[in-house]
Amino acid sequence: MENWSKECPIAITVCDKEGKILDMNDKSRATFLKEGEELIGANLLDCHPMQAQKVIMDMMQNHNTNAYTIEKNGVKKLIYQMPWFENGEFAGLVELSMIIPTQMAHFVRTPK
Repeated sequence: MENWSKECPIAITVCDKEGKILDMNDKSRATFLKEGEELIGANLLDCHPMQAQKVIMDMMQNHNTNAYTIEKNGVKKLIYQMPWFENGEFAGLVELSMIIPTQMAHFVRTPK
């Protein structure tokens, strides 16, 4: 189970605290290879426009989470970006990108 994320059907991208991309699972690589890029070793900031760079820099400085949905070519995705830690120290960011239905159920669960 050591390589559980490799073939996971969501894109997972991991960068270090300076923004250098450390790892991408198969789905993440396939997503960006369509654009002709191999991104391991590249800086995450160089892959985004200025507005997104500001959000990423804020996440790196404040260790906060960013979540939103996008739609491209009729495909809707949830993007979830979060800090990761090693031995309690901020180590970088993880991005999860998953295809979601255009319409989906939402449940509010209340404690018993």
